[in-house]
Parts: sequence; structure tokens; C-alpha cells
Amino acid sequence: MAAGAGAQRATMAWPLALIYAALVLFASLFPFEGWRAQGISPWEFLAARMPPPYWTWFDVSINVVGYVPLGFLLALALLRSGWPRAAVPLAALAGALLSLAMEFLQIYLPQRVSSNLDLVLNAGGTLCGALAAALLERLGAIDHWSRFRARWFAPDAHGALVLLALWPPALLFPAALPFGLGQVLERLEAAVAEVLEGTPFLDWLPLGNALEPLARSSEALCVLLGLLIPCLLGYSVIGHTGRRALFALLAVGVGVGVTALSSALTWGPSHAWEWWVGLPVRVGVAAGVAVAALLLPLRRRACAAVLLLALVLHLSLLNQAPTSAYFAQTLQLWEQGRFLRFYGLAQWLGWLWPYGALAYVLVRLSRREGQTYNPEP
Repeated sequence: MAAGAGAQRATMAWPLALIYAALVLFASLFPFEGWRAQGISPWEFLAARMPPPYWTWFDVSINVVGYVPLGFLLALALLRSGWPRAAVPLAALAGALLSLAMEFLQIYLPQRVSSNLDLVLNAGGTLCGALAAALLERLGAIDHWSRFRARWFAPDAHGALVLLALWPPALLFPAALPFGLGQVLERLEAAVAEVLEGTPFLDWLPLGNALEPLARSSEALCVLLGLLIPCLLGYSVIGHTGRRALFALLAVGVGVGVTALSSALTWGPSHAWEWWVGLPVRVGVAAGVAVAALLLPLRRRACAAVLLLALVLHLSLLNQAPTSAYFAQTLQLWEQGRFLRFYGLAQWLGWLWPYGALAYVLVRLSRREGQTYNPEP
């Protein structure tokens, strides 16, 4: 195996591990406000009784599952960087130390509770993920994936693959429209107004301009674009038409499935498909599939250019429309209920994913055709 190929795999695993660690930090410390010393030692939770008086199987499973990807990615990065013997213990130690730091900091957040059980479960989840990476490496599954990636995707596909991996988690955060990621203008204006309260600059904000609800045709167009964007992102790094078609079918299936899961988590399993009832949504999904099929023959660079247009139009339409009062009520289920630990993570992914895709495609189009990014240092 060439050293360059190994370096490229390691380079892709390290950014994924760092991104996931940052997401764990968001999920652990959200809402990042109300910091204060509560008159107890930050280490007191280590000596508390185990299990704590109040715990649920939901919390237990999430604390384990949430750290499994971190252990997997860290161990994979270490394995592909030439640390075969130390990969599992170092990954497990890093995950345990990150969890310890998060529990330590949660002492200063009144809305969060530090727990030695959470620490043990997080460390166990990291270890499970690291062992899974080591087992897959030993069985040759990682090499199979590397060969699959080299066969399906362009050599400079690293950024696109990371964005595509983050798209399904971003969809978990409730959106005013299905696949409507990046609708931030209302909340951004409210945050800026809060900062400028009591200053003459508050009058500079266009707070008096009421946003008009989207027409049904615009709703359908937003759904179309929201579903088309990940397809075009994949097309920009996949050259073969048949493989593009399979990828598009997978992207549509994942998008629809995760949106149904988000509805089930928000309103209950019996309402998983409520979002599908509206005619604009069904028209938008059908049109999105049709347009994705029509764009299959485009060259990769042309796909990136159409992706740029789709992102700009999608974000422009979404941010010209208000979120409904009913949708704001829905978000309170996440802010105040069992989704508190995911709220910061899912919210930031849902807000930032399209802007990350926009930055990626701008950089991609700024390079000359045929010029590729070399990930080696």
C-alpha cells in the first residue's frame, strides 16, 4: 500500500474525529449560558453514588451510543497513521478525558447535571467504537471501503464526503419545511437585537419588516432544492452516471427516512409521516427526484456550479419566510424535554450545514478544472 494513500485516509479520519468531538462539546454544554459556581467541588460527582437516583434507559443508551462514533473515528485515524498497537487504548483514553472535561464543566451549568455514570458510559461507548474500528481493520473492511471510495469518488472528494455524512444528522433538528436547512435569519435578527438592546444601533435593524409566508409553489421549490442539494453534492465527486443514479436514490431514501424519524421524535411515532401530508411537500419531493434524474449526465464541475445556484436560491427563499408559531412551539419540545442534550448539536448542524456546503463549493469552483487538493502535509 502506498504511503500517500495511507496518509490520505488518515487525513480524512482526523477531520471527522475532530468535527465529531466538537459536536459532542456542543451537545454537552448547550445552551452555553448561566455559567456560575454552585458552591460544590467540580470533582464531587466522582464520589457520588452509582447509579444516581434519577436515570432512564434513554439516558443510558444515548450516553453509550453518542461516544461510539468518536471512539471509532479516533481509532481509525490512529490506525491509518501508523499506530496499530496504541490505537485502541489512545482512542479510549481520549474519549474518557473528553467526557471527564465535559462532566467537570457541567458543574458550572445549572441546566446540566454532572454524573459519574455518564462518565463511565461515555468511556465505555468510546472503547466499543475503538474496538469496532480495530476489528474492521483486522477483517480488511477498512481497506475494502478505501478501494470502494477510490472507485466511486474523485480523489478530491474529502470535503464532500464529510458534508454528506453530516447531512442526515442535520435533518434531525425540526425544520419549518422538510429539508429546509439554514433558516437562520429570524433568530439571527433576534440575537442581534438582544445584543443591541438599549443602544442607538437597535434602530438600524429592519425589525419592523414583517416576513411573508411562502406561497405553496415556493414551499414546493424549497423542498425540491433541499432534496436536490445533497444529490448535486454527490454528483460533483461521482463521475459515472449509473453510480450517480444509485447515489441519488440512496440520498432521497435517507432524507425521507431521517425526516420521518425527526417527526417521530418530535411529535411521537404515530405522527412520523405528518410532514408528508401536504401537497407542496409531495410535489417538491417528486420534482426533486425528476430534476436529479435529468441532471445525471452533467459534468462534475457543471454539477458544482448548479449546486451553487441551488444553495443560494434555497437559502434566499427560506430566509425570506417566517417560522410559524406552531413550529416555535415544536422547538420547545427539544429545548425543554429529553432532547436538551441534542439540541445544541442538532440545531447547529441544521443551521450551518448549507453554509458549509456553500463555502465548499465556492472553493471547489475557484480552482481550475483538473486541479485537486493534496491532503498530505
